Amino acid sequence: MPIPLVNSIASWFLKKRFHQIELFLKYPNEVQNELLLSLIDFAKHTEIGKQYDFSTMKDYKTFAERVPIKNYDGWQDCIERSRRGENNIFWPTPIRWFAKSSGTTRAKSKFIPVSEESLEDCHYAASKDLLCMYLNNNEDSQLFTGKSLRLGGSKELYKENGTVFGDLSAILIDNMPFWAEFSSTPSSKVSLMNDWEHKMQAIVNETINENVTSLAGVPSWMLVLLNNVLETTGKQNLHDIWPNLEAYFHGGVSFSPYQDQYEKILPKKDFKYYEIYNASEGFFAIQDQNNSDELLLMLDYGIFYEFIPMDIYATLEEQAILLSDVELNKNYAIIITTNAGLWRYKIGDTIRFTSLNPYRIKITGRTKHHINVFGEELIIENAEQALKKVCKRTKAEIVDFTAAPIFMNGKEKGAHEWLIEFKTPPKDINYFNELFDNALKSLNSDYEAKRYNNITLNKPKINVARTHLFHDWLKQNDKLGGQHKVPRLSNTRDYLNDLLKLNS
Repeated sequence: MPIPLVNSIASWFLKKRFHQIELFLKYPNEVQNELLLSLIDFAKHTEIGKQYDFSTMKDYKTFAERVPIKNYDGWQDCIERSRRGENNIFWPTPIRWFAKSSGTTRAKSKFIPVSEESLEDCHYAASKDLLCMYLNNNEDSQLFTGKSLRLGGSKELYKENGTVFGDLSAILIDNMPFWAEFSSTPSSKVSLMNDWEHKMQAIVNETINENVTSLAGVPSWMLVLLNNVLETTGKQNLHDIWPNLEAYFHGGVSFSPYQDQYEKILPKKDFKYYEIYNASEGFFAIQDQNNSDELLLMLDYGIFYEFIPMDIYATLEEQAILLSDVELNKNYAIIITTNAGLWRYKIGDTIRFTSLNPYRIKITGRTKHHINVFGEELIIENAEQALKKVCKRTKAEIVDFTAAPIFMNGKEKGAHEWLIEFKTPPKDINYFNELFDNALKSLNSDYEAKRYNNITLNKPKINVARTHLFHDWLKQNDKLGGQHKVPRLSNTRDYLNDLLKLNS
């Protein structure tokens, strides 16, 4: 298809879609309320709909009173029945796909239902919206003159009892509309290869001669791929290989720890970075402005949102609030009700709102991945900002990290123990640690209070990880590639102790 025609079609779609986006920007709470009522009405004849009497449910208040908030463990039995081929349990249309992700207390793996509606009206709709917003902000873009290099998961799809499970990215690639397949590289065959390490070289071989204009994937794994591309070609930066490369669409983990490394291999000053916020459960938010670190919460993808303030999360006072009741710069756990039949589901992510008109957010971490053993309330956002600040000061570069508490023992005070793998280590690790401790104090008043005169917390302990430690740990645990990542922070020492053993 000629490029001018492609751009004309994209422009037409852009104008049509922006009218719909403007609707939820102008009437966000009304759009969300109408969405909830439509989900309830659509599912009223399901097993769950009958259990909670959806047919007499006319407002949010009744919905919140009748339907309990649950995590995956609370839904696991229903999901397992659905995986065995039972229909109409929590969603009226048959669920054929299940996105497999890392496990929970009760299960080694989670199997998140993906309905036809969520596939089309959420995941694929979001992919189109991402392009719309990018093109709206960059009218001279040449994105459609080439292909997008996509880096998906490392697992093939598996069929069982008439249903299919695998990484979300594998499900998306397998069901990809023709327009997306036409404009992407590598081929689906290579994208769905199971062996991650062989797949990486296959992607390099298949893409280095393509006209790649954009990148899409998780920052940590994409960086591994791009360094392989440079090593294979002997080039110093990616523009020497793909001169028309103009944008990187990223999500899955925070971009902050990797930004400096990307800027070295993508040195064009006008190169664009666009963040997305998606998960197996749905697609939630998109960066809608150039050079921004805020994400627009998308309100018409078949997902109804509620929020639990983190200061009452997992307490007797825990209660969800509506989007209309959120406040700026407060940490919230997200609760979702979706067009795949997840009702008041805790996804385990935390966010804060940076704008209420429109609703824009920043991802702050995970409900389970923080350290609060001593009342310090250290979240992933604090850790990543502090590390970025100190790396800039010391000219260090980080590959990955994790941290856990050192528990009090008799008269010994507690502390945080860090394991950091450096690409470029600092010249003086003690100086790095001192700067890091001060940076955490400046970002987190609770941490600062506990560190005051070493009253509760001693200064951090930093261990330098050997090269490829985190890669080897992920490989050992069959978690290479895709959305898999090392837990950044934990209230227990399980992950850290495993990694320290492997590091010795």
